[in-house]
Amino acid sequence: MASIRKLKSGKYHVEVRIKGHQPVRATFDRLTDAKTWANKIESDIHLGKHLNLKAKKYTVNQLIDKYIDEELPKRNSDIKKFKMQLEWWRNEIGAYYLSAVTPELLSSSKNKLLTEPTLKPQKGKLNRSPATVNRYMACISIVFSKAVKEWGLLEKNPMFAISKEKESRGRVRFLSDVEQEKLLKVCKEISEDLFLFVLIAITSGARYSEILHLRWQDLDFKNNQYHFIDTKNGESRGVPIASIVSEKLKEKAKVRNLKSDYIFSTSDGKLIYIRGQFYKAIEKTKIKDFHIHDLRHCAASYLAMNGASLLEIAEILGHKTLAMVKRYSHLTIKHTSRLIEDTAKKNIYKNL
Repeated sequence: MASIRKLKSGKYHVEVRIKGHQPVRATFDRLTDAKTWANKIESDIHLGKHLNLKAKKYTVNQLIDKYIDEELPKRNSDIKKFKMQLEWWRNEIGAYYLSAVTPELLSSSKNKLLTEPTLKPQKGKLNRSPATVNRYMACISIVFSKAVKEWGLLEKNPMFAISKEKESRGRVRFLSDVEQEKLLKVCKEISEDLFLFVLIAITSGARYSEILHLRWQDLDFKNNQYHFIDTKNGESRGVPIASIVSEKLKEKAKVRNLKSDYIFSTSDGKLIYIRGQFYKAIEKTKIKDFHIHDLRHCAASYLAMNGASLLEIAEILGHKTLAMVKRYSHLTIKHTSRLIEDTAKKNIYKNL
């Protein structure tokens, strides 16, 4: 229904409200113009022709700027990568008004993501992987959703009409006993900080940024736990500290840097560039096809091989669902086979 009221200025303010649609407002000098406009908007909405008027005046550039200013600083991780992906979308469709962002336009952009050369070719692959393309699509989809749910700039998210690319099964690369011994030895030669970082990673399964941003107050030596605060999935979690790591942390605490609360900090209080040290160690050991994130896979794989359930692995690694840890299911087969056999012996075989 449309409501018209006369303002003190003598103009007429019109508001059209129809259930299931954003309110539409405008101001006119003459009452007849206000009534004509209201009738047309109501008719267009009922015929499915109406577009949010803000969407006709607001560009994707403006939407991205708004998100970067108001929402990006609230992200818990990957801020630089997220902003880089937003800049790609800015260059691709930034000049378009929101009303002109159609599924056809986004589908064309997705094809470009799949076919254009990536900035960092890996293993001879010159184009982005399906997983990377999906991350780019998810990035702009988050912005569109904010425009729909909170800012009233769109009536629906146009990205919902675009299908995701099929991703390959998650990577599982963990160190063999020989590789682990070799890596730890070289890490210790490079620096005690790198050695401690790798120990924490392969025993806790924590993410690189979670470990790097650990502070002394995040360690609970009484209950032997790390407290990872504001993690990637938006939740904090506690993870037990392995005894060998606890000993190393207590030794380091005795000579800790008082200029910083962070465990891994330089003498002037800045965070240590652990990533650079790690890849120096990998180069020195000549371990093939191993990245710093694979330390997290090591922890998960070792847990699986030692009898941990997928639910337990998900809880330790900080995954909200089991989908992300199903890649380790083949490593639990030996344990589950033994579990089934022990259960059968105890509860079934005696009755045969």
